[in-house]
Amino acid sequence: MLNINFVPDDYVQSNESRRTNLMYLVLLVVVMAALGGSFVTIKIRQHAYRAQEKLINTKLTRIQEAVKQFEELQTRRRTMMKTALTTAELLEPVPRSILLASLTNNLPSGVSLLKLSLVQNEPKQTSRSVGSTSKYQEMQAKMASAQAQSRDSREKLLETNIEIEGIAPSDLQVAAYIERLSASGGLLDNVALVESKEHKIEGGTFRRFKLTAMLKKNVRLKKDDITRISSRTAETGRRF
Repeated sequence: MLNINFVPDDYVQSNESRRTNLMYLVLLVVVMAALGGSFVTIKIRQHAYRAQEKLINTKLTRIQEAVKQFEELQTRRRTMMKTALTTAELLEPVPRSILLASLTNNLPSGVSLLKLSLVQNEPKQTSRSVGSTSKYQEMQAKMASAQAQSRDSREKLLETNIEIEGIAPSDLQVAAYIERLSASGGLLDNVALVESKEHKIEGGTFRRFKLTAMLKKNVRLKKDDITRISSRTAETGRRF
């Protein structure tokens, strides 16, 4: 049986053309929607990245300010430390580091220091009997004392007492140490032995001694003296 198509060919082609155009239109809409979605996503990400970059820049600015303030504080600290050291050197005619170096350099072989203390006290004033001194002489003495204190600073009037404790193989080394300290460049005065007693350490017998001394007044170390003591300290450290 024959199939007879009564639809014209132009109509069929027109329908197929409309379907093709509709399909192309749908594909175009999908592509445009995808492109629009990608564009919006990129913009959102750019906005987020810019906000994050702004936050990071703000944090970096704060960190740089904090570092700058820290460096300023460190500079002020170094300046204050330098001023304090300069003031200490002016107040102390003999720096304590140099005094310690002198005490260490003069140690005989086998002698070690255990304890060292420095105490500054005002000198004791000798009292005079009222019966043997007239009021006029007493007033003169007070005026002379006041003038002396006005000429010299209080720091120069202080006495620096030194107490040294250590151990030695025998009393001969203790005596040698006292002799060396007494002739240690004119720094110390009144070096005296307080006690020396037997002391056992790990099965060995030593002498534990205690010395007292006084820093000489009006002593001033020159730069050459400080360099000499420092060099001797370095040589002693290398030797040990």
